Amino acid sequence: MTSKERVKRAIEMRQPDRIPLLYAYSLEKSDIVNVEAVRHFTGENGEASEWGFVWSRIGNGKNLAMGIPKEPIIKSWDELEGFRPPDPYDPTRFDKIRAMRQKYGDDKYYKANFNLSGFSILSMLRGFDHIMEDMCTERENFEKLADIVFGFEEEIIGQLKKSGYDAVGLADDWGMQNCLFISPGMWRELFLPRYKRQIELAHNCGLDVYMHSCGYIFDIIPDLIEIGLDILNPGQPDINGVKKMGERFGGKICFACPVSYQTTGLAGGREEIFGTIGEYKKYLGGSGGGLIGIIPEDSKALGLTQENLDYMEEAFLQ
Repeated sequence: MTSKERVKRAIEMRQPDRIPLLYAYSLEKSDIVNVEAVRHFTGENGEASEWGFVWSRIGNGKNLAMGIPKEPIIKSWDELEGFRPPDPYDPTRFDKIRAMRQKYGDDKYYKANFNLSGFSILSMLRGFDHIMEDMCTERENFEKLADIVFGFEEEIIGQLKKSGYDAVGLADDWGMQNCLFISPGMWRELFLPRYKRQIELAHNCGLDVYMHSCGYIFDIIPDLIEIGLDILNPGQPDINGVKKMGERFGGKICFACPVSYQTTGLAGGREEIFGTIGEYKKYLGGSGGGLIGIIPEDSKALGLTQENLDYMEEAFLQ
């Protein structure tokens, strides 16, 4: 079974020969190959996003953390009229996917990595505190900026299949430790229609849709399933409740799960990691598929050890 077949079978609950894996640090071993489609780490030291904000980062090399923008781009709504998104039709945008497909061949499953998208971009363009207020006090301007951001992403999505991708990978953190940043009702009003439009566009283009979201997001998982999301990556599966997710959503959506890089992935040993992944297999992957394993980067910024990453690989493949 090729990597592409393995991933498609997991998504469609058609019993792959093993759990597909997404490695952040080894494309040779990975069934899923992430290839950026939006450039957030440009410049000599990867310090700038093509959206215009510059990262404030600490560390270097593998110790380098992503960081936060040094300052917002749109400090006042007066600046919105002259604001322009990056060029979605930059002729060099898809050079990397062409090179990757030439290197790794057609058997891999290629995911367009947005790195950050949607609300995450809005919060970085305006600043998190400001964008939270804007949703309540500057609804018209907020909607205009949201349309710019989501519209840019839709222009990218429309080009992905012909450029060699199998899926689009959205990355939009929504959760704190026990709730969303905003009420589920406001989320459904402001963001659900925009995600639905993106997912429908992707499906019409022949693409699967993958979404990463850290934190507690259990309350909106039914909505994501309803609008057709194919793969959900909850960054911290444990705080959403692995058993609860499996009992409620097993067989309805494919989960892509790391071992939590807040808890067990950092402080656990072999027994704890194997126990966690055993729960994933039992509750999330027990419907003929429905589970993809994530082996995160061996970054000292995260604090993960290579020993624990090896345990994760061993447990997923067992």
